[in-house]
Amino acid sequence: MEVPAARVVFPEEDRAEIAAAIMDILASGALTLGRYTERFETAFGAAHAAPHAVATASGTAALDIILRTAGVTGRNVIVPANTFFATAAAVLQAGGTPVFADVDAATFALSRATVAAALTPATAAVVLVHVGGLITPEVDEIRQLCGEQGIPLIEDAAHAHGSSYDGRFAGSFGLAAAFSFYPTKVVTSGEGGMVLTTSAHVRDEARIYRDQGKGAFMANHHVRLGSAMRMSELHAVTGLVHMGRMNAAIARRRSVAASYTGQLTQAGGPQPLTEPPGCRSNYYKYIAVLPPGIDRARFKRELAERHGVRLSGEVYDVPLHMQPVFTQYAVAPLPVAEDMCTRHVCLPVHSDMRDDEVDHVLAAVSRAYSSFAGV
Repeated sequence: MEVPAARVVFPEEDRAEIAAAIMDILASGALTLGRYTERFETAFGAAHAAPHAVATASGTAALDIILRTAGVTGRNVIVPANTFFATAAAVLQAGGTPVFADVDAATFALSRATVAAALTPATAAVVLVHVGGLITPEVDEIRQLCGEQGIPLIEDAAHAHGSSYDGRFAGSFGLAAAFSFYPTKVVTSGEGGMVLTTSAHVRDEARIYRDQGKGAFMANHHVRLGSAMRMSELHAVTGLVHMGRMNAAIARRRSVAASYTGQLTQAGGPQPLTEPPGCRSNYYKYIAVLPPGIDRARFKRELAERHGVRLSGEVYDVPLHMQPVFTQYAVAPLPVAEDMCTRHVCLPVHSDMRDDEVDHVLAAVSRAYSSFAGV
């Protein structure tokens, strides 16, 4: 059996609905910032109990816009070391300087302590990343710390569609949140992103920044240094239709994760990153940590070549302060992030994963680990 690292799921009826809508869009000539974009914004915002949603060209663009609105130019922004390139790149694009902070091994996220250690008078904002779809139970403590310092908490929720903590959705804990609709995400529009916020000011600024900084869609009147960060109508309708599958996809992913966790916690070997009390992850990624001494590259090759199981990308394999493009911003070792980045794997989780695929992955992991452990 072959189990791919990821699988993008669009049932036949969804493909037909999208195709019909695209014909309507092409016939209308309204290819951007039209009614499908508005419908997608409304649907995604409602699904996360957010009053304002602004669609963008990518998750990176959404984060860039939020950071610009927060006024980080010329100041520092705290980001976790084990996040995707785009988190720190957006800080630089917005005119800020990334300050890399260590993380909590139990959540792969910033903690109050690691944020406090990185704070300086030059700090303009903190970006909390919901890695793999898990929201840290320290989110309220981090938000409180930011409030005490008079700086905004910004959520990088690229992984966290539909995730929640203590009954509150990702996107509800800070000034604003950036979501991504890259093809592998739980909800995809092909390419695209979304700003969610409770702030009408952030909403209005986001609409300006995404459209070349124009004060109005049809006006040649530029009031901000914006860019072409709009979502096309073709992408919007794709995301809108896929949104209808979000809850079912998360339910299936959580079922797969429960099977993985039940087996892995009993068998030893790779240890799952379990949900803290109050957290409800969408399991965009299923993270397990290998014991020290296990060669991850060999472990992944064993799974792929002997068992046909291909693991999805890590979160992440190289911490940002060790990436060549960001080394000038590295100021100190970040031991937890460095350790976790070298030792974890992400087991495949698909929104339509079959039970026999789950069983095959678990059997393959057990056999691969046994061969490495000399059992």
